[in-house]
Amino acid sequence: MASIACREERPGFRAEEYFPRRLFEAITDVRVDKPESILEEAQNRLRRPRLTLDGKLVILATDHPGRRVTGLGPDDPLGMGNRHSYMARGLRVLTTPGCDGIMGTTDFMEDLLIVNALVRQAGGASLLDDKVLIGCMNRGGHAGVEGEIDDRFTCFTARQLKNLNFDGGKLMYRLDPEDERSIKAISDCAQAVTELYRENLYAFLEPMSVRRKKDGGYETVKTVEELQRDAGAAAALGESSARTFLKLSYAEGYERVAQATTLPILMLGGPPREDPSLTLRDFAAGMRAAANVRGVMVGRNVAFAPQEDPRAVAAAVCGIVHKGLTAEESLQRLAAERDKEMDLFAQWR
Repeated sequence: MASIACREERPGFRAEEYFPRRLFEAITDVRVDKPESILEEAQNRLRRPRLTLDGKLVILATDHPGRRVTGLGPDDPLGMGNRHSYMARGLRVLTTPGCDGIMGTTDFMEDLLIVNALVRQAGGASLLDDKVLIGCMNRGGHAGVEGEIDDRFTCFTARQLKNLNFDGGKLMYRLDPEDERSIKAISDCAQAVTELYRENLYAFLEPMSVRRKKDGGYETVKTVEELQRDAGAAAALGESSARTFLKLSYAEGYERVAQATTLPILMLGGPPREDPSLTLRDFAAGMRAAANVRGVMVGRNVAFAPQEDPRAVAAAVCGIVHKGLTAEESLQRLAAERDKEMDLFAQWR
C-alpha cells in the first residue's frame, strides 16, 4: 500500500485558524466566574439512545497529558503540552462525521463542556449532543516516576460520571509479572468496573502487559500470546462484564487475540507514528479479524498525525470502522476531507 509523505506534502493543521484564541481564553473566564455551568451543561446534554448506532465505535482518546505524557517522539517532547493546540485538535476530530465520541480527563472534558456552552450561547449547534462521552478514571501512574505501575484512580469517579450524564469510564492496568504492585492495579480496576456497572455506565478497560526497560520505565508487550492472555483475564474483572469493552493493541494475528473473549474490542493506536497510513492499515486488518472487534479508541496517531489535518485522518479511520473501507480506500477519503469546515468557530475570531 502506498504511504503518505506527510511532512513533505502537507502544511499541517492550523490550530489558530480553526479554534480562535478568543474562544479558548473564554474557557478560563467561565471557570473563574461561573464554574457551576459545567455541571449544568453536562446534565442538559442530549445523549444518544444507545451507545452505538451501528454496533461500532470510533472514540478519540485525549488523556495522555494527565499522566505527564506530552511527547510526540524524541524531536518533540512537549508536542501535547500546549492546551490550545490539544483542544483544537480534539475538537477537529470530534466534529468529524462518523466520530462517535471522546474520552479524556476531568479538566479536558470540562473544558469541552464549557466550549459547548459558549458555542450554544452564541447561537451555534451543540458539539456534544449524541456524542459518547467517556471519562478517564486512573492517571496516578505518572510516566517516568518510580512505581508508575501502581496507576491509582485519581481522575473521574463512577459517581461523578453519572452526575455529568456521561456514558462510561476508561480504566487501565499495566501487568509486570515481576512486580507485585500489578495485582493492586488489577484489583482497583475490577472495583471500578463494578462501580460503573452499578451506575449503568460502560467500562472501557485496557489491560497492558509490560516489561521494565534497562534505562527505566516500561515497554508494552504486544505479542499475540500476551494479548490473548490479557483479553481473557481482563474480561473476567468486576461483578459483571455486561457493559465492558476491552481496549487492546493491534498485532499481526489479531483473530487469535479476539478469540479469547466475546466482549467487544476497541483497538488502540499506541505510540505516535510518522506515517498515518500504517495506522490505517492496522485498523483495517483488525476490523476484518473477528466479529467482536468493534472499532477504535485512538489518540495521538489521529489528532497529531505529522503534518496532517486531524479531521482527514479521523475521516479515514471512521470510514474503515463504520463503512468497511479498505486501507487503500480510506486514503482516498483522507485526501477528500482535508481542510473541510475550518470555519466552524469563525464567529469567535
